Amino acid sequence: MSKKVIAVFTGNRAEYGLQLPVLKAIDQHPDLEYRLIVSGAHLDPNFGHTRKEIEGDGFIVSREVEIEMPADSLFATAIAIGSGVSEIAKALSELKPDMLVVYADRFEGFAAVIASTQMNIPTAHIEGGDLTEGGALDDSVRHAMTKLAHLHFTTNQQASNRVMAMGEESWRVHTVGFPAIDLIQNQNFAKPDEILNKLKLSADKPIVLFTQHSVTTEFDSSVTQLEPSLTALKALAQEGAQILVTYPNNDAGGRQIIERLNDWHKKSHRNVQLHSSLGRYLYHGVLALSRNPKFKVVCVGNSSSGIKETPAFGCPTVNVGSRQEGRLRGNNVIDTNYDATEIADAIKRCCYDTEFREIARSTFNPYWQGDAGLKIANILAEADIDQRLIRKKMTLRGDVKDGWYQ
Repeated sequence: MSKKVIAVFTGNRAEYGLQLPVLKAIDQHPDLEYRLIVSGAHLDPNFGHTRKEIEGDGFIVSREVEIEMPADSLFATAIAIGSGVSEIAKALSELKPDMLVVYADRFEGFAAVIASTQMNIPTAHIEGGDLTEGGALDDSVRHAMTKLAHLHFTTNQQASNRVMAMGEESWRVHTVGFPAIDLIQNQNFAKPDEILNKLKLSADKPIVLFTQHSVTTEFDSSVTQLEPSLTALKALAQEGAQILVTYPNNDAGGRQIIERLNDWHKKSHRNVQLHSSLGRYLYHGVLALSRNPKFKVVCVGNSSSGIKETPAFGCPTVNVGSRQEGRLRGNNVIDTNYDATEIADAIKRCCYDTEFREIARSTFNPYWQGDAGLKIANILAEADIDQRLIRKKMTLRGDVKDGWYQ
């Protein structure tokens, strides 16, 4: 029997890191083989040209898909989605996969789902049903992708319930957990000595890992929203904290943030490092230092990583602003407004409040299910590619009961 060909789409560094366990499981499954489509920020030197990380992990890139993103605006995002649909459709036509796997809520992934579903290619969507209500376009895109996709792999039961509440048939929905935690459980990250040597860090001083993305519905305010964080980080660096800053995603407003970070870094500041991307191996390695009480590590900014990955390490997190509102989270997170004093105080609490550090270290991880990559690969292998899979049905019939529609 021939192997089932699974196309996997990735458009940026964070998404790829979360997909890695799924890719590995597909690659190792006896009945599956992958075709990797690489696009978006992976191919953009302004965002670290992270295709090299994919190749470093030993994966073969089947197709590169350039997506036109000429400016830093929502208009450019809309153009990019249109360009992406066209170019991804060409790649899918050439690769002729049996199924496509796509992740989460990025505009590049949205383009991939539009292309695949309009071509009657069964499409599996990972991380549907999550919430981010803080002003990003993520929720709208994610839920639209859910309604287009044929199989749903969710990170938690609440998300599964929401997907089914959108009228998706229950047999399509699989609660598998958060794939990135597979890597964390396997200790697949840099060890402390490697981290300290490569990043030239001291074990005796606090380490602050910072990433702040734009809020896409407020992208004109991206730099304004960034400034309080930079003020807080500068003050902490002057007190001896070691600051690791990474670039944001390539959303509208992202380039403005990068320009400001580069300018800020040139004028600063001892104890500050700026990286276009640390890469998953180093990034998780820094977070993992939190497991040792002698290290004072805190994740700061508004990345979903600060909500979804840090509980697996017991790492304290300062979540800045509105971007991650509504996210299911552990007890290791302190929320702040765009206020420099508030941000600095929260970071110090994460570093020096013994009681809170212990709460963070022992927090419940709401995204842990175990072996998410293997579960996804097995379900893909067992799925029958037939009209039942392709023809979506709405479970909500619209019957009138007690004055409202069910």
